[in-house]
Amino acid sequence: MTLLLGALTMGLILSLLAVGVYISYRVFDIADITVDGSITLGGAICAVQIVQGIHPLAATLAGFIGGLGAGTVTGLLQTRFKINPLLSGILVMTGLYSVNLHVMGKSNVPLLAGRTFVTWAERVGRAGLGQPAVNLLGWRVDARDLVTLGVALALTLLVCLALYWFLRTELGTAMRASGDNPQMIRALGVNVERYRVMGLALSNGLVALSGALLVQYQGFADAQMGIGMVVWGLASVIIGESLIGSRSLGLAIYGAVAGSVLFRVLVAIALRWGLNPNDLKLVTAVFVFAALVLPNLLSRRRPAAPTRS
Repeated sequence: MTLLLGALTMGLILSLLAVGVYISYRVFDIADITVDGSITLGGAICAVQIVQGIHPLAATLAGFIGGLGAGTVTGLLQTRFKINPLLSGILVMTGLYSVNLHVMGKSNVPLLAGRTFVTWAERVGRAGLGQPAVNLLGWRVDARDLVTLGVALALTLLVCLALYWFLRTELGTAMRASGDNPQMIRALGVNVERYRVMGLALSNGLVALSGALLVQYQGFADAQMGIGMVVWGLASVIIGESLIGSRSLGLAIYGAVAGSVLFRVLVAIALRWGLNPNDLKLVTAVFVFAALVLPNLLSRRRPAAPTRS
């Protein structure tokens, strides 16, 4: 049960990364590699501020703002300097590695003595439940793990609802339209480049927010923590679309969250059954490849509908 609670919590935290990847991948049709650097940037900023005694909420917000800045730089490289979107992401991601090291001052920042939302959840759990552990469906569960899962669920729900509301406003609708049909929007006199910068900033802001929560949950920030995270986000979005079967806005956001949680649970089960952690990235890449290819193969194997004479 502890393994399941941990997998659900991690999946919810990383679902914010998946939602951010959804914006860049589905709205603007860009596989933004900046994600690998911006998640570490958000975590690094948050970790350093927590170590300095800053309130965890303020530190988390600072990490989110750092991600906004990283996404803005990627967007400006694409729009102002006309650099290929993939190359722009690679350039910013590469530069962020050094930036993250400068922010942290070293390659790893532990949060053993810092106040995080996990330590807050532990205090709330002991105060509210009156004991360090409770029985859940016949299993002995740490109260801290249970409350931490509740906090992660509440934060994810709040962020997704706020994003859904924003994307349905006039500004958010224009941003989505600029990604779906930039030629038409440009013909209407709208600055498509501005909306692309805004969208990439929001995408990486959510990714950095996920990184800020992630370092608080795992108890440290590391310069290598962002490697392969864009693949994780893409896998979550693809899995979510396969589960939901629709790309409408609300269901797409829900699908990204569900895909992230399911993917994390599957990874936890695989590790429990003896998967070598060194093979995790390889298995993730193979899984994403299968998720991209199998739907097309299955659609080709379906018999064509009979035509009426």
